[in-house]
Amino acid sequence: MTATYTFDVFSSLDGFGGVSSGDWGGYWGKQGPELLDHRLALYRPEQRMVLGRTTYRMFAEMLASGSEQAVLDPWVTRMRNLPATVVSTTLVGPLDWPDATIVSGDAVDVVARLKEESAVPLRSHGSLSMNRALMAAGLVDRLQVTIFPVITGQTGDDAIFAGAADFDLELIEGRTLDGGIQELIYRPSLHASISLSDKH
Repeated sequence: MTATYTFDVFSSLDGFGGVSSGDWGGYWGKQGPELLDHRLALYRPEQRMVLGRTTYRMFAEMLASGSEQAVLDPWVTRMRNLPATVVSTTLVGPLDWPDATIVSGDAVDVVARLKEESAVPLRSHGSLSMNRALMAAGLVDRLQVTIFPVITGQTGDDAIFAGAADFDLELIEGRTLDGGIQELIYRPSLHASISLSDKH
């Protein structure tokens, strides 16, 4: 039996994973106790993080500087203390992460092997381009999108699904946190194109 892989991502309503400017702050300033307690509960069980190079560097820099209030939250501390696989062809160790291993190679091959070998579930937070490729390869079992009640049309960056393939999404679970944040968990599958001849 293969390990379950979850692509876990925060998003504005218009599909951006972050902001390049403005005064939004961590979680777009919308987090509350329900979200923070729920995030800690998600990360409490044993699991392995899978990160791409860019996301690993971003986390390591934020954690080292303490520049973002969110880095002090208990779930982030818990995430950082989970074992992690960092997929990169350019990084060299040691990494500023208590239990991280660099694995060089194509992310699709690395994660396919991890799914076969891991005794615990796999989770990736962020790592957008890597996870788009993993979704296209059919390796993402659960797409967990936490949607914050903001539109960042002027300041948003990191369009989460820009350039992704087309997918059908089966809703597995959904909840509202702190009265306005939506967490939606889907099972993604590549969308099968319908040719004109199929319509007749």
